[in-house]
Amino acid sequence: MSEQSPIRILCVDDHPLLRQGIASIIGNQSDMVLVAEASSGMEGIRNFREHRPDVTLMDLRLPDMSGIDSMIAIRHEFIEARIVMVTTFKQDVEIQRAMKAGAYGYVLKSMPAQDLVETIRQVHAGRKCVTAEVAADVAKHVSDEALTERELDVLYHIADGNRNRDIAKRLLISEGTVKVHIRHIMEKLGASDRTQALTIAVRRGIIQL
Repeated sequence: MSEQSPIRILCVDDHPLLRQGIASIIGNQSDMVLVAEASSGMEGIRNFREHRPDVTLMDLRLPDMSGIDSMIAIRHEFIEARIVMVTTFKQDVEIQRAMKAGAYGYVLKSMPAQDLVETIRQVHAGRKCVTAEVAADVAKHVSDEALTERELDVLYHIADGNRNRDIAKRLLISEGTVKVHIRHIMEKLGASDRTQALTIAVRRGIIQL
């Protein structure tokens, strides 16, 4: 054990095997200790209040709420909270949302164990960490024009299988306006048709199905 107090870690993930793996990795580090585990966003918030960890590893997708929303709730009470999003997803929109909301790091579950523990040390020291792979995905779309709220509404209706006529009725707009919105969506996403636009939007985390 180092002379300094160990880095106290909370792990929030709904997969028991992954929590076991992280517990094993942390257990092998002389400067770290796992103080609590949680399998949902609300349990993660409660455990944070109880244990006040130095670093929290937060899964992006949890059964009751998104990891980002759980992080926002924690940081609303504890602005100094240092939270690292740990995920299988490389969705640039969600990455940007997480970092804007105050995440200290965004890493992939496929990263080597040594990279994870180094990220924990860096974040504990007050530095922000985003893996090169994740940073590259964000950089590809950093100058892209965002979809408007109405365009997102149209996209969700497309995802539900609605035709232009149905979308127009539901949104109380003309069918011609729907077509204009769809054209703008395809232009912004670099898609050739509405199906490809939907695929791109889901892959990038613009919408969740």
